[in-house]
Formats: sequence, structure tokens, C-alpha cells
Amino acid sequence: MIRMPESRAAAHPRYEALLAEWCELLRRCQEATAPHGGPAELPDPAPYGRDLLERWAEPQRRYHTLDHLVTVLARTTELTVYAHDPDTVALAAWFHDAVYRPDRSENEERSAALAVRALTEAGVGQDRAAEVARLVRLTVDHDPADGDADGEVLCDADLAVLAGDPAQYAAYAAAVREEFAFVPDDAFRAGRSDILRRLLDLPRLFRTDYGRDQWEGVAHRNIATELELLEA
Repeated sequence: MIRMPESRAAAHPRYEALLAEWCELLRRCQEATAPHGGPAELPDPAPYGRDLLERWAEPQRRYHTLDHLVTVLARTTELTVYAHDPDTVALAAWFHDAVYRPDRSENEERSAALAVRALTEAGVGQDRAAEVARLVRLTVDHDPADGDADGEVLCDADLAVLAGDPAQYAAYAAAVREEFAFVPDDAFRAGRSDILRRLLDLPRLFRTDYGRDQWEGVAHRNIATELELLEA
């Protein structure tokens, strides 16, 4: 899993803080798995964190960047009270777009597979690694089952960008278009419109009480406005 390319991520202003946050999270999950007394030496979390940060800094990304990772991590923290297992949700946030190519449709599946491979190699229990992968796969359609508390938190955190103020939402939409710059305008408008309609067709965008109260109405207005512009 671990690759050591020339660092693009290190230039990000929160690189060191993110790496420290990752190391603390992974160490907790390693120790939760270790037998009583623990092994003499657990795998070092740092190489895994550096690999993930480099993935999030790949040059083809315009929206699914380190800034997006920072935001989703912050939103999962904001929604911690709703989570059954906050550490597992946080791991899923780290991995949910770890593999990302705008011209591919299997990004979530490949990200889930990476999570299982990396976490088990790093000493995290197989059950937790499998749950992280399950949560990552939920971000395909952001439609967790009722009562899936951790799925609701991750999906709400990932969709919170839809509830930005007008300038934030415009920047988000522009970044998405940049990621798909290789797609002709007509095809992009049709594809993007289809995605937005599917979001509007969900019974509700946000599943946590906080998300419904704070983000639902704004997100619907933002999506409807973008859809109108795309179809004008």
C-alpha cells in the first residue's frame, strides 16, 4: 500500500496537523485491536498517513483535494454525537476518496479496497477494516439505511458542501467542472444535471437531526439554482 512519491501534499498548510491527526487516530485503532498487553511494536502510522495525503494531493484533483478531506473530517467531528463509532467514521472519511480519477466510475470501490488492504496491513482489526470499506461504498449514492448511524454521519459530512453560502457553492461547482474539463460542455451539463436531480429525489439529503435542521433547506436551494443554470 505504501508508496513514497515526491511530495505534493507537504506544501499544504495543514499537512503536519493532518498527519498528526491521522497518526493519533490509527494508533487508537491499532491499540483497540491488539491483544491485552499489546505486541512489542505496532506498525508506524506515519507512512500510511503520508501515502494517503499524497493521494489526496494528486494533480488531477480540483474538488476532491486535501481541502475536501479537511472539510469532511471537520464535519464528522461536528457530527460526532450521532456516530456509533466515531473512529471508524473518521477512518472512512480519510479513505472515502483516497482513490480518485475523474474518468473512472469505480473510485469508491477502489477506495474501499485500499482501506481494507492498508488497515489490515497496519494492524487494524478485520471487522473494523470491513466496516470502513462499507462506509466508503455508501458515498456512491449517499443513501444509508435508516438507523445506520455511522453511515448517516459520513454521508452528511460528505454532502455538507451542498449547504455552503452562494460563494462557497459557486466555488465548489466550478471545481467540479474543472475536474471534468475533458468532458464537452453538453455532456457535462447532462451528466451533472442527472446527478443533481438524483440528489433532489432522495427522501432527504441529510439524515442526522443537525444536518436536516442546518443544511437541508440551503442545500436544496443551491442544487435547484445550479440545475436551473445548467438547463438554461
